[in-house]
Amino acid sequence: MYDFSFDPADKPTLYADLASAARGLIAGEPDPVANMANLAALLAIALPDCNWTGFYRIVDGGLVLGPFIGKPACIRIALGEGVCGAAAASRQTQLVRDVHAFPGHIACDAASASELVVPVIRHGQVIAVIDLDSPTVGRFDEADALGIEALAAVIADAI
Repeated sequence: MYDFSFDPADKPTLYADLASAARGLIAGEPDPVANMANLAALLAIALPDCNWTGFYRIVDGGLVLGPFIGKPACIRIALGEGVCGAAAASRQTQLVRDVHAFPGHIACDAASASELVVPVIRHGQVIAVIDLDSPTVGRFDEADALGIEALAAVIADAI
């Protein structure tokens, strides 16, 4: 049984604790789907005010839905489309304060108002993206982006 507690008020500590918990969850587990499922759940319990936490995987040159916590989501997203596709194609984190102002935003959940998408890179290749949505405009900031980027580096070999 895992029992994690996080302090969302102190973001540097939150993300250090999140990375440590992620290391514990993936240690010794070779199955990438199992690891992504546990990591999506970990993100959901660690990060307040998120209505979707999960992964899209690179499959055959596009993004395909991976394990997540939230409402049913878009199954396939082309590279370059929406926030997730932009992150995967550019290999750059997408920190979107207001998704309604993002050209080409794909609305899988009408309640989502802000989004943070971080590419997961292994051996120089984007293999997935971590996608976080919130019903609150401006929910994510640079500290969140840096924390999730650090997490992506920790988990890249396990997913």
